[in-house]
Amino acid sequence: MVFLEKLNDIYQKYQTLSESMADPEVIADSARWTKIAKEQSEISETAEKYAEYMQVERRLADTRAALSAESDAEMRALMEEEEFSLKKQLEGIENELKILLLPKDKNDERNCIVEIRGGAGGDEAALFAAELYRMYLGYCEKHRLKTEVVDMNETELGGIKEVVFNVSGKGAYKLLKFESGVHRVQRVPETESQGRVHTSTATVAVLPEAEDVDVEIRDEDIRVDVYRSSGAGGQKVNKTETAIRITHFPTGIVVTCQDERSQLKNKDKAFKVLRSRLYDYYNSRNRSEYDKQRKSLVGTGDRSERIRTYNFPQGRVTDHRIGLSLFSIESFMQGNIDEMVEALTVAEREAQLAE
Repeated sequence: MVFLEKLNDIYQKYQTLSESMADPEVIADSARWTKIAKEQSEISETAEKYAEYMQVERRLADTRAALSAESDAEMRALMEEEEFSLKKQLEGIENELKILLLPKDKNDERNCIVEIRGGAGGDEAALFAAELYRMYLGYCEKHRLKTEVVDMNETELGGIKEVVFNVSGKGAYKLLKFESGVHRVQRVPETESQGRVHTSTATVAVLPEAEDVDVEIRDEDIRVDVYRSSGAGGQKVNKTETAIRITHFPTGIVVTCQDERSQLKNKDKAFKVLRSRLYDYYNSRNRSEYDKQRKSLVGTGDRSERIRTYNFPQGRVTDHRIGLSLFSIESFMQGNIDEMVEALTVAEREAQLAE
């Protein structure tokens, strides 16, 4: 089986790397040792799971050999029960190994940029965007991820027209990547005197944070403008020009940042967002070609795609990509979205395995 051959190659490589790490010459060269250790760590889970697979496989072979030589009916019954148990265990480990061999998203362990914008629905859409923002802050806090606002445009009613924030920590992008898309809310707004249910939307974009080496930004391709920061309703909150706007001519992407009082800090944040948007832009073009060749159960994650509905009268949150409904909307809006994220992760794995 090609599957087992690949696992055996990984296991042999793991053994070789482990031996190298114990070599005195390698230990004396810290840079070399660190490189080997990193390489070993990347395949350790798969190698150790395959070692467990081989151990159970040997036990199953021994049990079958003993069973073929056993004549006592009572002992045969016990051995057959052991054989059945080991077969089920082996199948379970095999499924785990298949998942471990799936191609990993190279961006999963990166930090990310999250952008939330009010969509259709005016003030109600802006209020919903603000609730989504608080929901993600709660989720990030629960997972010990650090959040930092890059830019925020608030309304006088406490809503958010647009917020851009950075999320940093282990697996930040992996935890949030399925949130990209159009989020729809159905509820009775506080301003609705007739008690009618309104439908509003907000868009969420989750971008893996790009490194300097990922994207080249040429000076001649951009324009940097400096202006005064403003608050909700256009009120001036800063008399000095600290806000930054960067325009990237080849793509038409525009990034603004006015959260910091320092022009330099705003500029650094704005460039970080620009790099991430460009990284996403160029990767999306490549990915669109790939997506034509495959069908994904989770969907493309395209931001024009309606991915989730928050129905407050029914207390229900439904993710349309996997058809999952959770009747715990209050808890969900506090950031307890793990059940949904885990279901989306499983659905993606199942889709990859089906391919």
